[in-house]
Amino acid sequence: MQENKICILGAGPGGATAALHLAKAGIPSMLIDKAVFPRDKVCGDALSGKVVSELNRIGADLSAKLALEQERILPCWGINFVSPDFHSLRVPIRPNYNPATDTAPGFISKRIHFDNFLINEVKKHSCIQLLENTAVGSFKKTNAGFDLLDDHGNFISNATLLIDASGAQSPFSRKVAGLPQEPAHYCAGLRAYYKNVKGLDEHNFLELHFFQEFLPGYLWIFPLANGEANIGVGMLSRAVKKNKINLKKALLQMLETHPRLKDRFADATLMGDIKGFGLPLGSKRRSISGDHYMLTGDAASLIDPFSGEGISNAMISGRWAAAQAIECLQTNDFSAAQMTGYDKRVYNRLGKELKISYAMQRMLTYPWLFNFVARKASNNPQLAETLSCMFLDLDMREKLKKPGFYLSLLKG
Repeated sequence: MQENKICILGAGPGGATAALHLAKAGIPSMLIDKAVFPRDKVCGDALSGKVVSELNRIGADLSAKLALEQERILPCWGINFVSPDFHSLRVPIRPNYNPATDTAPGFISKRIHFDNFLINEVKKHSCIQLLENTAVGSFKKTNAGFDLLDDHGNFISNATLLIDASGAQSPFSRKVAGLPQEPAHYCAGLRAYYKNVKGLDEHNFLELHFFQEFLPGYLWIFPLANGEANIGVGMLSRAVKKNKINLKKALLQMLETHPRLKDRFADATLMGDIKGFGLPLGSKRRSISGDHYMLTGDAASLIDPFSGEGISNAMISGRWAAAQAIECLQTNDFSAAQMTGYDKRVYNRLGKELKISYAMQRMLTYPWLFNFVARKASNNPQLAETLSCMFLDLDMREKLKKPGFYLSLLKG
């Protein structure tokens, strides 16, 4: 069908971001996806401040355009962490915010809407060739890059440079790049949509409930437009296997019987099916590039180990993949050695954050510590504000890794 310098597999946030940044530089690309948009994607549907920042890097007015889609998208002002012993730690994304006058720092949107929002931007650029309904079945390595073949072995395109943004189940990531699925660094998740859930936050705070039954992991409740809510649970795969947990059964039982949830879900209606998905976590550093290729987002296992956030990290890695691609084209060098610049850029931006999040994930194996901090913060506004700032400032957040922080709480 085609010969291309740059092919991008997967037109989700990571792939679309890479294509859009290349287009800004006047560089053509082929963007391939097996689906036809709009299409659903199983996800928590939260768009953090990092997503807003990446949108504005693509186009200065892009987050403002997203905010105008009020029938589909909600502004989000913070997160409510609920500890195993049910103490709430309410953390605004922006301290001292005013919803009446301030621009929201984050949003909540079903992926079917957000991803299509990005695809509509993609379609505005003639130098991006979007191939929907096109499944790449295999990859043939050549001296010049890769040949992409369909499930029947028919030629789709060649690629001097392949950017893999095809998600957690990426065949390229597993079979060619050799990134294994590791239960210690992989999370099993479920997502359900409900209507008429009671007690949703008036400022659309995300709810993360760290129930003992799902540690190390959590149950989430995220408000959506039109009186809907995204309900789900994520738990480390090795814990699911070790404890022989049926996540779907456990989730439904919690919603129906747990004292903190049963009244809120008494009149709620499940919309559609409960769907499962996998989250390859960025809790260890990996090689995410090689000879003539780069991995982005979930295909590169860049999901935050504590929060489960993946959209922003996919977009960040997509942006850096575009930057690396531009350098490769300028030097006509697509070697593995040249590609290591991409790894360095991604981990310079995300490495510290992922490491801290992994430390926070491991803290969940000590519920008493989580309970202790939440209990202290619920009775100490100054501490609560400090913790709020920690989620915005990486240097402050790093204190959560250090025993001295908890010793100071004991003294306080």
